[in-house]
Amino acid sequence: MANIWDSTVGTDLYKDTLTRTCEIAEKSGYLLNPDPARVQKVVGLMTMNLMATGYYYCPCKQSHPLNTKKDVLCPCPEIKKEIDTDGMCFCRLFFKEAD
Repeated sequence: MANIWDSTVGTDLYKDTLTRTCEIAEKSGYLLNPDPARVQKVVGLMTMNLMATGYYYCPCKQSHPLNTKKDVLCPCPEIKKEIDTDGMCFCRLFFKEAD
């Protein structure tokens, strides 16, 4: 069965979102999840949110339907605390770099 984000994968917008995600990880000292399927899912859903709203809403913390007045953008304000505490963000997209 196809995933709802599959139609975004490989598009220019998806590639831009993935590039942005990689740049955030590098700048912040994080690693991306080593599971490419997880990265594809989160980036694909984030790309869908970008297409719908023009903003990178976090797909893992969003309400359904997306509420632009209350939902958070990625990276979310809690990312540093989540990574410091759990070694990864809530979405399991960004991970703490190995010591």
